[in-house]
Amino acid sequence: MPEGKPAVSAGTATAPPSTVDAEEPGASLPARAARFVRLYPLVALTCLMLVVTGLLLQSGLDQPARLAASAYAAVVASLRAVSMLRSLREGRWGIDILALMAIASTVWVGEYLAALVVILMLSGGEALESFAQGRAARELRSLLARAPRFAHREAAGSILEDAPVGEVVPGDVLVVRPSELVPVDGELLSEAASLDESSLTGESLPVERVSGDLLLSGSVNGETAIRMRATATAEDSQYSRIIALVEEAASSRAPVVRLADRYAVPFTALAILMAGTAWLLSGDPVRIAQVLVVATPCPLLIAAPVAFLAGTSQAAHKGIIIKNTGTLEQLAKARTAVFDKTGTLTSGRPVLDTVQVPADQGTGTVQAVGAERILQLAASAEQYSSHVLAASVIEAAALHNLELLPVTRATEHATQGVEAVCGGDTVVVGKAGLVRNSSAGFREAALQSGQLAVYVAVNGIYAGALVMKDPLRSDARETLARLQRLGVQHTMLLTGDAQGTAAHIAEEAGILQVQADCLPEDKVKAVAAVRERPVIMVGDGVNDAPVLAAADVGIAMGAKGATAASESADVVIMLDNLSRVALAVDIGKRTVSVALVSIWTGIGLSIGLMAVAMTGYIPAVTGALLQELVDLATILNGLRALHGAGRQKPGNRG
Repeated sequence: MPEGKPAVSAGTATAPPSTVDAEEPGASLPARAARFVRLYPLVALTCLMLVVTGLLLQSGLDQPARLAASAYAAVVASLRAVSMLRSLREGRWGIDILALMAIASTVWVGEYLAALVVILMLSGGEALESFAQGRAARELRSLLARAPRFAHREAAGSILEDAPVGEVVPGDVLVVRPSELVPVDGELLSEAASLDESSLTGESLPVERVSGDLLLSGSVNGETAIRMRATATAEDSQYSRIIALVEEAASSRAPVVRLADRYAVPFTALAILMAGTAWLLSGDPVRIAQVLVVATPCPLLIAAPVAFLAGTSQAAHKGIIIKNTGTLEQLAKARTAVFDKTGTLTSGRPVLDTVQVPADQGTGTVQAVGAERILQLAASAEQYSSHVLAASVIEAAALHNLELLPVTRATEHATQGVEAVCGGDTVVVGKAGLVRNSSAGFREAALQSGQLAVYVAVNGIYAGALVMKDPLRSDARETLARLQRLGVQHTMLLTGDAQGTAAHIAEEAGILQVQADCLPEDKVKAVAAVRERPVIMVGDGVNDAPVLAAADVGIAMGAKGATAASESADVVIMLDNLSRVALAVDIGKRTVSVALVSIWTGIGLSIGLMAVAMTGYIPAVTGALLQELVDLATILNGLRALHGAGRQKPGNRG
């Protein structure tokens, strides 16, 4: 293998050629034509009929041309009538009736060429919509195309075997080669790794991981092969969860799209009124066809779906999975945002705030114990503790460049702390009760709201306390300020923590309404009682799942797992970044704005063309061609939702 160009082996999760739905740039013209006919048969057949009709007219066979075109138009109209009746039985007053009237009127008055152009316009508009939807959903489909399929698993004797990713079980040791995808979630066994997580989080820069860190399936390994231990099956891994969310998002229908359907009745009535008025004033039945041809309302059918698919595509590219497109409209109208505390407004992992050392320490040995020595001894002892705070203490020591001391004996007291001999000193680290009973001179630490203490005794004498806190996320205040600028004027904090801690975090974040000591059912009741709706609920834990499902829009911070919360939510943020909440609202507002502009642009252009057609200045064939340009304009405008949301002034970050 040439150096610098690692091969993509069976472990790489690249989709096989048969699964890639993309146009081959080197395909021959006949192959492209065959593909076009297969994808858009009605467009191809109508084009063929136009060519045949033109040849017949050139040969002077006017009557056969008229009969052939009229018969073809009648067959197409009949087939579409069946579809229209099915929609009417389902209670959807769609706008196919106007298209059928346009085809029927052109055949009736002998404008059979215009009838063919109308059919081409309808089928071509649907083809353009299909193409635009494919463009808008490109990022979503790429997730499915890149799904991991194989893994290099270590067998007996460190021999590598290629196993289907579905056969990997927790505990398997895997090797990920350079430029390959991480096949399942797992723990890094190698000393370090550099990974590209852009397809999962939207973060464009490589991320650095060290031994023991969690690796997410779907990440792309860097230039060095790594070893990892699987911690989840493929089905329960990050990438599979994303795929499941994306598949759920693909089949939704937004309220604003139904709103476009509701425009059908007044728009159809207006078109019929204008066509009838033109006939009465002119006495020429051809005017009916001329007006109805330009009234064919493809813009209403096309505009909203294209815009909403574009919006969900942009969100996915930013690491925001929106499960159903109806959620975008709710995000756009949101007036209240409710937040959980731990893991949502805060990082969810306590960090060292300060080390409190008694000012009047006792004698000798204890007087020599300074803040850094206390931290070093505590971290050394905590190596042998399974307590949730142990990792935070060890991490704090690492940040202070303190080397952990060798431990000759360690005893853990379940839920209370640990006692160990570190570098010749006997150290007790843990809760107040354990340290009080193991030392002389104990005193309670002076704590503020939102803080907790890890107490330390050295050689039987109380040495001090490590004061920990779960800090407010650095982007929390800016996120709340941005939500307010986007129209979300009301904010609330719901948490199971004590009132003092909750009030402290709320004050730091700028939230006025606080409800503490909440059970899951209390959160559901609090959200149901909010008057300023729609209401967004942002959470991350299993206990947030009920309230996320109960809110108008549930947003789960899913970067660290939180499977139950993610399944209950309408929006899942795959990046551990609170600012994505505001970005989701921004994308929703822009998408709805683009969709409505597209709808009203299509309606306005159609009404303008109908008004001109009433005067007889637009022949039926010309009117049909003009309406095709209206369709194209609405599609291109809908695609604007692919871009634009989230742009900030220099210096701001979203």
